[in-house]
Amino acid sequence: MFLRAGEVSVLIACWSPKGGSGTTVVSCALALTLAARPASGTERPGVLLADLAGDVPAALGMPGPAGPGLSDWLAAGAEVPVDALARLEVEAAAGLRLLPWAGGPPSGGVPAEPAGRADALATLLAADSRAVVADCGPAVSGAGLALAAGAHLSLMVLRPCYLGLRRALAAPVRPSGVVLVSEPGRAVTRHDVEDVLGVPVRAVVEHDPAVARAVDAGLLATRVPRALERALRAAA
Repeated sequence: MFLRAGEVSVLIACWSPKGGSGTTVVSCALALTLAARPASGTERPGVLLADLAGDVPAALGMPGPAGPGLSDWLAAGAEVPVDALARLEVEAAAGLRLLPWAGGPPSGGVPAEPAGRADALATLLAADSRAVVADCGPAVSGAGLALAAGAHLSLMVLRPCYLGLRRALAAPVRPSGVVLVSEPGRAVTRHDVEDVLGVPVRAVVEHDPAVARAVDAGLLATRVPRALERALRAAA
Protein backbone atom coordinates (compact mmCIF):
# COMPACT_ATOMS: atom_id res chain seq x y z
CA MET A 1 0.00 0.00 0.00
CA PHE A 2 1.21 3.50 -0.81
CA LEU A 3 2.35 5.42 2.25
CA ARG A 4 0.13 8.38 3.10
CA ALA A 5 1.63 11.42 4.78
CA GLY A 6 0.61 11.48 8.42
CA GLU A 7 -0.21 7.77 8.68
CA VAL A 8 3.11 6.57 10.10
CA SER A 9 6.52 7.87 11.10
CA VAL A 10 8.93 6.57 8.50
CA LEU A 11 12.44 7.35 7.28
CA ILE A 12 13.14 6.54 3.63
CA ALA A 13 16.80 6.77 2.63
CA CYS A 14 17.61 7.06 -1.07
CA TRP A 15 21.23 6.30 -1.85
CA SER A 16 23.49 4.91 -4.53
CA PRO A 17 26.69 2.88 -4.71
CA LYS A 18 28.20 5.43 -7.13
CA GLY A 19 27.60 9.00 -8.24
CA GLY A 20 25.48 9.97 -11.22
CA SER A 21 22.70 7.47 -10.55
CA GLY A 22 19.86 9.99 -10.21
CA THR A 23 19.50 9.77 -6.45
CA THR A 24 18.71 13.44 -5.92
CA VAL A 25 15.94 13.55 -8.53
CA VAL A 26 14.43 10.32 -7.18
CA SER A 27 14.57 11.65 -3.60
CA CYS A 28 12.96 14.96 -4.53
CA ALA A 29 10.24 13.35 -6.63
CA LEU A 30 9.47 10.79 -3.92
CA ALA A 31 9.20 13.48 -1.23
CA LEU A 32 6.99 15.64 -3.44
CA THR A 33 4.78 12.67 -4.29
CA LEU A 34 4.34 11.82 -0.61
CA ALA A 35 3.60 15.45 0.25
CA ALA A 36 0.89 15.64 -2.41
CA ARG A 37 -1.05 12.61 -1.10
CA PRO A 38 -4.05 13.23 1.16
CA ALA A 39 -3.37 12.59 4.83
CA SER A 40 -5.59 10.63 7.17
CA GLY A 41 -7.25 12.50 10.04
CA THR A 42 -7.69 16.24 10.31
CA GLU A 43 -4.04 17.29 10.32
CA ARG A 44 -1.37 17.05 7.68
CA PRO A 45 2.07 17.02 9.26
CA GLY A 46 3.74 17.05 5.86
CA VAL A 47 7.00 15.56 4.66
CA LEU A 48 10.61 16.37 5.48
CA LEU A 49 13.37 16.08 2.86
CA ALA A 50 16.91 15.84 4.24
CA ASP A 51 19.68 16.75 1.82
CA LEU A 52 22.97 14.98 2.49
CA ALA A 53 24.26 15.28 -1.06
CA GLY A 54 24.03 19.06 -1.43
CA ASP A 55 22.06 19.25 -4.69
CA VAL A 56 18.40 19.27 -3.58
CA PRO A 57 17.84 23.07 -3.74
CA ALA A 58 19.14 23.17 -7.31
CA ALA A 59 17.00 20.17 -8.32
CA LEU A 60 13.91 21.85 -6.86
CA GLY A 61 14.65 25.21 -8.46
CA MET A 62 15.31 26.86 -5.09
CA PRO A 63 18.01 29.41 -4.25
CA GLY A 64 20.93 28.12 -2.27
CA PRO A 65 20.40 28.29 1.50
CA ALA A 66 21.69 31.48 3.09
CA GLY A 67 22.16 30.12 6.59
CA PRO A 68 23.62 27.02 8.24
CA GLY A 69 22.55 23.51 7.33
CA LEU A 70 23.06 19.84 8.08
CA SER A 71 26.80 20.06 7.41
CA ASP A 72 27.14 22.60 10.23
CA TRP A 73 24.94 20.58 12.60
CA LEU A 74 26.96 17.43 11.96
CA ALA A 75 30.29 19.19 12.41
CA ALA A 76 29.26 21.06 15.57
CA GLY A 77 29.23 18.12 17.95
CA ALA A 78 27.63 18.06 21.39
CA GLU A 79 27.77 21.83 21.91
CA VAL A 80 24.84 22.23 19.49
CA PRO A 81 21.67 20.63 20.94
CA VAL A 82 19.75 18.11 18.90
CA ASP A 83 16.64 20.31 18.85
CA ALA A 84 18.59 22.86 16.79
CA LEU A 85 18.03 20.61 13.79
CA ALA A 86 14.43 21.78 13.39
CA ARG A 87 15.56 25.41 13.16
CA LEU A 88 17.47 24.60 9.98
CA GLU A 89 14.35 23.65 8.02
CA VAL A 90 13.10 25.77 5.14
CA GLU A 91 9.91 25.62 3.10
CA ALA A 92 10.45 23.78 -0.19
CA ALA A 93 6.92 23.22 -1.54
CA ALA A 94 3.37 22.74 -0.31
CA GLY A 95 3.56 20.21 2.52
CA LEU A 96 7.31 19.76 2.09
CA ARG A 97 10.07 21.06 4.36
CA LEU A 98 13.78 20.85 3.50
CA LEU A 99 16.80 20.27 5.72
CA PRO A 100 19.50 21.72 3.44
CA TRP A 101 23.11 20.60 3.42
CA ALA A 102 24.36 24.22 3.06
CA GLY A 103 28.11 23.72 2.63
CA GLY A 104 31.25 21.68 3.05
CA PRO A 105 31.89 18.15 1.79
CA PRO A 106 28.69 16.26 0.88
CA SER A 107 27.35 13.02 2.37
CA GLY A 108 28.36 13.44 5.96
CA GLY A 109 31.22 15.94 6.09
CA VAL A 110 33.97 13.38 6.62
CA PRO A 111 36.40 13.78 8.31
CA ALA A 112 35.13 16.79 10.32
CA GLU A 113 32.07 15.00 11.65
CA PRO A 114 32.40 14.15 15.37
CA ALA A 115 31.91 10.56 16.43
CA GLY A 116 28.29 9.61 16.97
CA ARG A 117 26.81 12.67 15.28
CA ALA A 118 25.77 10.73 12.16
CA ASP A 119 24.03 8.10 14.29
CA ALA A 120 22.27 10.86 16.24
CA LEU A 121 20.98 12.31 12.97
CA ALA A 122 19.67 8.92 11.86
CA THR A 123 17.91 8.42 15.20
CA LEU A 124 16.29 11.88 15.12
CA LEU A 125 15.02 11.56 11.55
CA ALA A 126 13.71 8.04 12.16
CA ALA A 127 11.71 9.33 15.16
CA ASP A 128 10.25 12.36 13.35
CA SER A 129 6.45 12.41 13.30
CA ARG A 130 6.48 13.16 9.57
CA ALA A 131 7.48 10.99 6.68
CA VAL A 132 11.16 11.74 6.08
CA VAL A 133 12.99 11.23 2.78
CA ALA A 134 16.78 11.51 2.87
CA ASP A 135 18.92 12.07 -0.21
CA CYS A 136 22.07 10.28 0.94
CA GLY A 137 23.91 10.46 -2.39
CA PRO A 138 26.70 7.90 -2.75
CA ALA A 139 26.35 6.43 0.76
CA VAL A 140 29.85 5.13 1.38
CA SER A 141 30.68 6.86 4.69
CA GLY A 142 29.50 9.36 7.29
CA ALA A 143 25.92 10.46 7.74
CA GLY A 144 24.79 9.16 4.35
CA LEU A 145 25.86 5.67 5.31
CA ALA A 146 24.30 5.95 8.78
CA LEU A 147 20.93 6.92 7.31
CA ALA A 148 21.08 4.26 4.60
CA ALA A 149 21.74 1.65 7.29
CA GLY A 150 19.23 2.94 9.85
CA ALA A 151 16.26 3.84 7.65
CA HIS A 152 12.93 2.06 7.82
CA LEU A 153 13.10 1.81 4.03
CA SER A 154 16.53 1.85 2.40
CA LEU A 155 16.27 2.38 -1.37
CA MET A 156 19.32 1.94 -3.57
CA VAL A 157 19.03 4.05 -6.72
CA LEU A 158 20.79 2.19 -9.50
CA ARG A 159 21.33 2.48 -13.22
CA PRO A 160 21.30 -0.87 -15.08
CA CYS A 161 25.00 -1.01 -15.88
CA TYR A 162 27.66 -3.57 -15.10
CA LEU A 163 29.88 -1.14 -13.18
CA GLY A 164 26.96 0.05 -11.06
CA LEU A 165 25.99 -3.53 -10.28
CA ARG A 166 29.56 -4.34 -9.20
CA ARG A 167 29.57 -1.33 -6.88
CA ALA A 168 26.16 -2.35 -5.54
CA LEU A 169 27.46 -5.79 -4.63
CA ALA A 170 30.33 -4.23 -2.70
CA ALA A 171 28.18 -1.62 -0.93
CA PRO A 172 28.51 -1.57 2.90
CA VAL A 173 24.70 -1.53 3.32
CA ARG A 174 22.12 -4.01 2.12
CA PRO A 175 19.10 -2.08 0.80
CA SER A 176 15.43 -2.87 1.36
CA GLY A 177 14.90 -2.53 -2.35
CA VAL A 178 16.11 -0.93 -5.56
CA VAL A 179 14.84 1.97 -7.64
CA LEU A 180 16.08 1.12 -11.12
CA VAL A 181 16.68 4.12 -13.39
CA SER A 182 16.22 2.51 -16.77
CA GLU A 183 18.21 3.55 -19.83
CA PRO A 184 17.67 2.57 -23.48
CA GLY A 185 20.00 -0.08 -24.87
CA ARG A 186 21.23 -1.49 -21.56
CA ALA A 187 21.76 -5.25 -21.37
CA VAL A 188 21.24 -5.44 -17.58
CA THR A 189 17.58 -6.12 -16.79
CA ARG A 190 15.37 -5.79 -13.73
CA HIS A 191 15.58 -9.55 -13.19
CA ASP A 192 19.38 -9.42 -13.41
CA VAL A 193 19.47 -6.81 -10.65
CA GLU A 194 17.15 -8.83 -8.41
CA ASP A 195 19.08 -12.06 -9.01
CA VAL A 196 22.47 -10.49 -8.31
CA LEU A 197 21.53 -8.36 -5.29
CA GLY A 198 18.86 -10.59 -3.79
CA VAL A 199 16.49 -7.70 -3.08
CA PRO A 200 13.38 -6.61 -4.98
CA VAL A 201 13.29 -3.83 -7.55
CA ARG A 202 10.52 -1.73 -6.01
CA ALA A 203 10.26 0.73 -8.88
CA VAL A 204 11.53 1.16 -12.42
CA VAL A 205 11.95 4.77 -13.52
CA GLU A 206 11.95 4.79 -17.31
CA HIS A 207 14.07 7.24 -19.27
CA ASP A 208 11.87 10.30 -19.82
CA PRO A 209 13.11 13.61 -21.29
CA ALA A 210 10.29 15.37 -19.40
CA VAL A 211 12.12 14.73 -16.12
CA ALA A 212 15.32 16.38 -17.32
CA ARG A 213 13.34 19.31 -18.71
CA ALA A 214 11.51 19.80 -15.39
CA VAL A 215 14.80 19.80 -13.45
CA ASP A 216 16.60 22.07 -15.93
CA ALA A 217 13.71 24.55 -15.84
CA GLY A 218 13.49 24.51 -12.05
CA LEU A 219 9.92 23.19 -12.20
CA LEU A 220 10.24 19.84 -10.43
CA ALA A 221 8.75 21.26 -7.21
CA THR A 222 5.76 22.58 -9.15
CA ARG A 223 4.78 19.32 -10.83
CA VAL A 224 6.44 15.93 -10.80
CA PRO A 225 6.24 14.35 -14.29
CA ARG A 226 3.47 11.76 -14.25
CA ALA A 227 5.58 8.79 -15.34
CA LEU A 228 8.07 9.47 -12.54
CA GLU A 229 5.29 9.91 -9.96
CA ARG A 230 3.60 6.67 -10.98
CA ALA A 231 6.86 4.74 -10.79
CA LEU A 232 7.75 6.02 -7.33
CA ARG A 233 4.35 5.21 -5.84
CA ALA A 234 5.46 1.58 -5.95
CA ALA A 235 8.65 2.40 -4.07
CA ALA A 236 6.75 4.09 -1.23
